[in-house]
Amino acid sequence: MKAIRFSLALAAPAALGICALVLTACSGSDGPAASGATSLSAASGQWPQFRGPDGQGVSGETGLSVTFSTDEGVVWKKELPGAGASSPIIVGSRIYLTYYSGFNVPGQGRGGMDDLVRHVVAIDPADGDIVWDREVESKLPEQESIRESHGYASSTPASDGRRLYVFFGKSGVFAFDLEGNQLWQADVGSELNGWGSAASPVLFGDLVIINASVESQSLRALNKDTGDEVWRAGGIKESWNTPILVETDGGGTELVVAIFGKVLGFDPTTGKPLWSCDTDIGWYMVPSLVAHEGVVYCIGGRGGGGALAVRTGGRGDVTETHRLWKARKGSNVSSPIYHQGHLYWMNDVGGLAYCADAKTGEIVYEQRIDRVDQVYASPLLADGKLYYVARDGRTIVLAAQPKFEQLATNNLRDGSTFNSGFSAADGRLYVRNDRYLYCIGR
Repeated sequence: MKAIRFSLALAAPAALGICALVLTACSGSDGPAASGATSLSAASGQWPQFRGPDGQGVSGETGLSVTFSTDEGVVWKKELPGAGASSPIIVGSRIYLTYYSGFNVPGQGRGGMDDLVRHVVAIDPADGDIVWDREVESKLPEQESIRESHGYASSTPASDGRRLYVFFGKSGVFAFDLEGNQLWQADVGSELNGWGSAASPVLFGDLVIINASVESQSLRALNKDTGDEVWRAGGIKESWNTPILVETDGGGTELVVAIFGKVLGFDPTTGKPLWSCDTDIGWYMVPSLVAHEGVVYCIGGRGGGGALAVRTGGRGDVTETHRLWKARKGSNVSSPIYHQGHLYWMNDVGGLAYCADAKTGEIVYEQRIDRVDQVYASPLLADGKLYYVARDGRTIVLAAQPKFEQLATNNLRDGSTFNSGFSAADGRLYVRNDRYLYCIGR
C-alpha cells in the first residue's frame, strides 16, 4: 500500500487554517465508537491498552479493593526481571507487560549499553508466574541516561485480542501473537530525547497508530497485518501523550493529540489534518486527553500548566470558534478523568488533587493531600472511586464526586518507583513499579 504523508506547517498563515499541507506522506484512523474500531469491552474483564478499553482511564469493574498495603489485600506480588514504566494490560487469560534489562536498571547497577534488551512478557493472573518472555534487540546507540529514571520500556502494549502491538522508541514497533511469536517490526524514526519515549499504541480497524514525536516528530499509522506504513503526519512537536479517538457530534471519528502549544485533530483513516486549537499552555504536553460527547479536555504544561476544552468537528484553526474554555490549573504528567460532568486530576508536584466543572473549567476543589508528592501515573476511575498512585507507592482513593472526600490512603512503598497507574480486570487491581508487579483484591 502506498503511504500518504502530510507535513504540518504550524506557523502557516491564518488563511490556510490549521496548517499548510504538503502532500508527502499520510492518513489517519478512527476511534472506538466508529465503525471498524478496535475495542474490547470493559465489562468483559479486559484491559487491552493504555488507560483501558476506551483510553479514558475508566473501568466497569465493581467491588475493587479500597484499602490495601504491602501486607494487606495483596493476592500476589512478583518480582520482575527488569524495570519499566509501562502499565500491564489484561487480554484473555493473560497479563502482558514490557520491561528492560541489562543497562541502567534501578537497583541493578549501570551495566553497559550493549547489554540493553527490551522484553515482552505474558503473566498468569492466577499466581503472577511468567508464562513466556520474549527479548527484543535494542537499536543502539540509545539515550545514555533518561531523566527521572523513566527507563527504556515506558509504552504500554495494546491488543486487539489476536495480537500484541508494542512500541520501543527508536527500536521500533513490534507485533506478536498471544503466544509470543514475533510477526513483524517497523521503524518509526531514530531520534532520542532525555525524557525518553512514552506514548502507547492506539488501534483502529486495521491500523496501529503511533505518536512518534520523539523519534521523528510525526504520527504514523501502520498496517496491523504487515507493519507497512499506511500514512504519516508531521509537525508533532514536544508530545509525549497517547492520542485518543473521539466520536464527533456528527457521528464521525477523529484522532486527537496534544503538542507544544496546540491540540490537533486528524482524520484517523487518512491522517489528513482537520483542525488545530491553541492551548496557551507552555512547553511540552505529556498528559493524555479525555473526551465526552464530542468535547476534548486537555491538561498539561510545565510548572502547573493549564487546561482547556475544545469541541471536535471543526476545520482549520478553531481556537476562536470551538475552544469552549481555558484555565490555569493543570498537571505536568498525570492525565485527567472525566466523570459525570466533572474533570478530576492530580498535579505531579505537591499532592494537589483537583476537580473542575467540565462545562466551564471552574475549579470546584483544590485539595492538598498530606505526604503525597510526585504523582506521575494516570488515575483509574472504577465504581465511583478515583485511584491515584504516587511514585513512592502511596495510593490515594478519593470519591469521584465534586465534593472532596478521601476514602483511603494506602501504602505500597517497597523501595522502588511507581511510574505507571492501575489496571483493572476481573475484580482485581494490577500495578507495577520498577521491581514488582502487584495483584490486589479479595
